[in-house]
Amino acid sequence: MQSGISVSQELHDAFSELLSSPSQRALIATIQSESITPLHTIPASSLDFFSDLSALTPLLSEKQAAYIILRRYQNAPDGYVAVTFVPDTAPVRQKMLFASTRLTLVRELGTERFRESLFVTEMKELEKEGWQKHDASGALKAPLTEEEETLQGVKEAEADARGGTGGRRLETGGKLSMAIGGEALRALQGLKERGGESLVQLCLDTNNESIELVGTSDIDASGLASVISDTEPRYSLFTYRYSVDGADQSALLFIYTCPSGSKVRERMLYASSKLGFLAALNTDLGLEVSRKFEVTNPSDIAASTLEDEFNPKQEQKQGFSRPRRPGKR
Repeated sequence: MQSGISVSQELHDAFSELLSSPSQRALIATIQSESITPLHTIPASSLDFFSDLSALTPLLSEKQAAYIILRRYQNAPDGYVAVTFVPDTAPVRQKMLFASTRLTLVRELGTERFRESLFVTEMKELEKEGWQKHDASGALKAPLTEEEETLQGVKEAEADARGGTGGRRLETGGKLSMAIGGEALRALQGLKERGGESLVQLCLDTNNESIELVGTSDIDASGLASVISDTEPRYSLFTYRYSVDGADQSALLFIYTCPSGSKVRERMLYASSKLGFLAALNTDLGLEVSRKFEVTNPSDIAASTLEDEFNPKQEQKQGFSRPRRPGKR
């Protein structure tokens, strides 16, 4: 999974200087305005890699993810290490963004320059003892491809994204944990009541990392496209009512809409939160989703689509017709 973010010209220039200047040990970079930009340069105090690691700590934060490019193997063309530092207490969307962009960083700066690409969550992993443990474990593990490393980073970011404070949270058993607004919670609980609203629309507040209520409606399937946004992503829960052999039935549907014009960060957060949200609906709120739909536009979910899903048309079987004997009319 890629984020669509690219390396800035400023970082290209800073990395070129790092390559040509033995007096520099490392670069620290971040993501700003949809690009990866340099923040700090760390000088090399000696030829010993470990002696310069203490300069990293004052420039890093336990609540802010960062990229660290280190010159580890002196005078080697591939003597650099790309570190993705994603602390446990960093915001959820920031974790996902840095994890999914780490491969872009290495590719655009030049894969041939990097002997290793690491994903760490604690500052102690960047200290001498942490590097020594990494070296020891790395000797025992089979190397991962770049795509495997990126996927592993995303999974680790998802697993580390639990916790935080404020409001009721949807716990997802190892995936994402997000606060849910009171109105959203009441609307979801109302889906279990007969005669209540049939549609609940939710959005993810990317600033506060919470699930908020957009609105509720009492509509049938033909009205879905007219009330669900066609410009912003949505999680929608819809109670679909139908009949089978004259008996009234109902099914709870989850509809994830993500218009093509949605922002990169929105698409990432919605996509990475979806499975955890669905798990939490069942375990935390006791809501059982019968069908899941993932579409680009709300118009892709038409009444006929749902009717075919729950009442498939039966093929008419025709009896065997004896052919007429030749010569007779």
